Amino acid sequence: MSEPDKFEDDLLYAITRTGEGFRPEQADQADLVAGGYQRGRRRWRRRSTAAVVGGAAALALVGTGAFYLSNATGGSPAAHASVEAAAAPTTTGAGAAPVTATPTAAKSDAAPVTDKEMLAAFQALLPKGEVTDAKGEGTGKGLSASAQLVFDDGQGKSLMGITVQKFYKGQEQPHTCPADLKLASMDSCTATTLPDGSQLVLAQGYEYPDHRATTKEWWASLNRPDGGSIFFNEWNSPQEKGAPDSRPNPPITLDQAKAIVTDKAWDKVVAAVRYNGIDPTVQDSGVSPDEKQAILAKLLPAGVTVQSRSTHLTSDIYQLVGEGQAKGSITVQLANWSRPFGDPETQRTMDSGRAAQFKDATVLPDGTKLAVSVPGSTPGNKSPYTRVAELHPDGTYIEVDGTDDKSLLTVDQLKAIAASPEWKVKK
Repeated sequence: MSEPDKFEDDLLYAITRTGEGFRPEQADQADLVAGGYQRGRRRWRRRSTAAVVGGAAALALVGTGAFYLSNATGGSPAAHASVEAAAAPTTTGAGAAPVTATPTAAKSDAAPVTDKEMLAAFQALLPKGEVTDAKGEGTGKGLSASAQLVFDDGQGKSLMGITVQKFYKGQEQPHTCPADLKLASMDSCTATTLPDGSQLVLAQGYEYPDHRATTKEWWASLNRPDGGSIFFNEWNSPQEKGAPDSRPNPPITLDQAKAIVTDKAWDKVVAAVRYNGIDPTVQDSGVSPDEKQAILAKLLPAGVTVQSRSTHLTSDIYQLVGEGQAKGSITVQLANWSRPFGDPETQRTMDSGRAAQFKDATVLPDGTKLAVSVPGSTPGNKSPYTRVAELHPDGTYIEVDGTDDKSLLTVDQLKAIAASPEWKVKK
């Protein structure tokens, strides 16, 4: 079993098992909430998935795991930025040259934003002060644009940065405020909906939720109706970690942070940056989650019923219950692969993954390709579930996975579910 296949199996299994049987001790809850909230926030700003989704894993994870992968992997865009801007001290504020940006519709052929332009746009929005260690990354290198610098208004140095991304509808990961600020180790957090429908979050927290250092991190995030996602953060230190505090608080107030993330200068960047993820309409089957659940209910054997459902793009994970309250789960993915996946790079990745997934498939009389993966069927295959996937000549893709340790469904039953003519995409 290849590493991508093993990772795919482990990931899908982990997704369906998340949270089951997890009961933390009361004393641990504060650390869990604070740490988890902080890790989720960092993962958001580090979403860089250009090299993540590939091979066979990409195909089966388009509906479930790709969404997870884009959250959980990648590096800080600012940390990997190509430096075109000079690192010598510069001045921002009243004396800085204005940056003009005309709002444009989000489209792939929008004029790219260079590293220098991205950095200049950020600096133009800062108050008067000295800037050092400035780095900018434009829209031509990946799935985000960013700028990072050290700012000093005369009261002490502060590391700060801005990241701009764009997501398809339903794939964005908006920030929210925790229910309990004390548990999350935060001083303040507000979430509001702006008149244009944008979701704004302003927060004041700490680099370390356990306060092993007093370094503070303040941030603002904006998720716009057009898919644009702008994130600004700052510290009261010239480094995110490993440096003493240089001032009591970060220099930019929350009102100033709001002005930065809502500025129209980012319209040009949002228009030019590539979408983070895969356009769900490209492979949309046209079949609603409720319709898919109704189809599955008819195909399940007697005594097995759907207890609950969660939906992730083109995939639906169903928790099942059988006789004697035996429990299991099944994942169903129905997609239309007759249309292109999107940009050429994505298309190449998906074509490669599709070929790998069906390399040893059985070709049925009507041309349908059938791929079956059974636990233990190949060396190293320790997956606890069985996967059945069919790719029809018309582009209809159906995948059914029994994802529990002791499945309520046999391999033949999973095959029968996948082979049912009930699964039809709406062209």
